[in-house]
Amino acid sequence: MTRSFYYLLFVIPFLFTNCNSTTVEKEEVIKYVVTTPIQTDTSSSKEYVAQIRSFRNIEIRTQEKGFLQNVYIDEGQSVKAGQVLFRIMPKIYEAEMMKEQAEVNAAEIEVSNAKALVDKNVISKNELLLAQAKLGQAKAEATLARVHLSFTEIRAPFDGIIDRLPKKIGSFLDEGEFLTSLSDNSKMFAYFNVSEPEYLNYKMQAKNNNTQVELKLANNEILPAKGKIETIEAEFNNETGNIAFRATFPNADRLLKHGQTGKIIMMVPLKNAILIPQKATYEIQDKKYVFIVDKNNIVHSRNITISGELPDIYVVSEGLKPSDKILLEGLQKVKDDEKIQYTFDDANNVLKHLRLKAE
Repeated sequence: MTRSFYYLLFVIPFLFTNCNSTTVEKEEVIKYVVTTPIQTDTSSSKEYVAQIRSFRNIEIRTQEKGFLQNVYIDEGQSVKAGQVLFRIMPKIYEAEMMKEQAEVNAAEIEVSNAKALVDKNVISKNELLLAQAKLGQAKAEATLARVHLSFTEIRAPFDGIIDRLPKKIGSFLDEGEFLTSLSDNSKMFAYFNVSEPEYLNYKMQAKNNNTQVELKLANNEILPAKGKIETIEAEFNNETGNIAFRATFPNADRLLKHGQTGKIIMMVPLKNAILIPQKATYEIQDKKYVFIVDKNNIVHSRNITISGELPDIYVVSEGLKPSDKILLEGLQKVKDDEKIQYTFDDANNVLKHLRLKAE
């Protein structure tokens, strides 16, 4: 072999090596997608922890003392207004009423005799008046005795559902003893607390106090029936800075019960809101961050404050301006202060592919 041939054997592999190296370097160049926030009018849903209460919920207590003779209902039973729920042994009160009625009868006889004697001028009219006063007192005592007797039958004041029954037949009951609770669940109240700024926004933007809201139940299911905000309390809580709202929900199927918890979902109008895709953010220790791209194509992490959430969208209250360029994709691949190459995607085009419903 000649020297030229040996030279070629040496040079050709070297050339191929350089070509492959150049190809690898070109393949390692990554172009990221960058966009900007968008500023627009929209609405955001916000959740508030809610306490669910019956339209009417009362404690049923005794008004007389005695032995519990009868229990006519069971726990969880629906009852009608006026229905007898309990009976306290009435014998003593029946005897008292009979005694007072006898006093009335005796007083009536005295009045009748006094009238006859007055007509014959045997006694003065004052004695007749005294007899009539005694009759009035006897009637009052009899009426009171009937009231006490009526208290031995405890009736439902309205339609509702009976709660637990802690007392059993034969229990001795003192006056004011707790027997059960009665709940009218035909409609339900959901109470939730709103901050002062949110209250002001609501009052300035809501046309009336009948704003529709949704209720998320404890199993994260949404109640099919929508509710309405009907009442706002008169005063703010000085300790929390919140004010209580009350939403009313229909409850035809009696799904809701007194004492449940849930979350009110209320749509809050947003003016000139700054919106970014959720995928443009990352989280560190419960804080949200984005990568800002400066004029030299260098990325910098920036903490942002999220004030609301839409499908695929975050509403940013602090940390971004509409003119900022943010990294949309590849957040896991870049590092802070790294220089990148990118292609720009218009914010409106980005939002078209998301589920935002801006107004």
